[in-house]
Amino acid sequence: MKNFISALILLCAVHMAHAGPRVFVTNEFDDSVSVIDATTHKVTATVAVGKRPRGIGVAPDGSEIYVAVSGENHIAVIDPVSLKVVRTFPSGDDPETFAVHPNGNLYISNEEDAKASVFNPASGERVAEIKVGIEPEGVAVSSDGIRAVVTSESTNMLHIIAIPEHKIVANILVGARPRAASFSADGSLVYATSEISGEVKKVDVGSGEIVGRMPLADDKAKPKDILPSRDGKQLYVAGGRADRVFVLDEQTLEILHEIPVGKRVWGLALNKGGSRLYSTDGASNQVSVVDTETYKVVATVPVGKMPWGLVVVE
Repeated sequence: MKNFISALILLCAVHMAHAGPRVFVTNEFDDSVSVIDATTHKVTATVAVGKRPRGIGVAPDGSEIYVAVSGENHIAVIDPVSLKVVRTFPSGDDPETFAVHPNGNLYISNEEDAKASVFNPASGERVAEIKVGIEPEGVAVSSDGIRAVVTSESTNMLHIIAIPEHKIVANILVGARPRAASFSADGSLVYATSEISGEVKKVDVGSGEIVGRMPLADDKAKPKDILPSRDGKQLYVAGGRADRVFVLDEQTLEILHEIPVGKRVWGLALNKGGSRLYSTDGASNQVSVVDTETYKVVATVPVGKMPWGLVVVE
């Protein structure tokens, strides 16, 4: 038995090594997740996950992929080796998106309930529940794990949450309909997009003050996702109906580059080295692959209908 288990572990490790870097993409209108080989830019598998998948994340050790199945009020757990849904657990009402804490817990926005829920994905147990504003969506956790931020679209606020107390320590009024947020590498700043006002805000976490603001200067820009570059010098912003990814200077928020991608760019993800940026182009049913040195699209990958979220697994 011992030899059998050892062989099985080795087989799984070999399988993972041969799989190489992949991009997992939720297809909201196809109830599926597309798996893209990040080397060949080809879809190698499609995983049925349930009705209206949106947010997606990966366990800290890479052992599981989590998908917010909004239409069924649960999280689906995908084994990255077998590419099968191995279990599900309740997530609260209408899980929009979530962030994975360094300890493995999921911080989930429950849009219809005006709550953020914290779940242990191993047990499916709800650890905490935090009342936030109306229509929460974006969620991020600082790299040190001591703060979370949740955006509430209809309340036009960012809610800064202390961990492990799970108490709101600041409510920050920002532009109309904030959609997504990200922490700086040291956790001292939060960057957030506001869809209706078409702008990016930079917030000091300690003081709760807005320390920077940049309109995207395009009437079609309805920004959604936002990510800092790996070196912390730039911000990548999904421009929504502007069909572009905006690249901003992290310090000044000056717009440095505008990268044309597909229609209605929505989600963003970076590889570990930061050399590739991936975007979901919802109305084009594709993922764009951007070289972050040249700021050019080097590949487009057809996926399912209305791709929404994505995560890189390496």
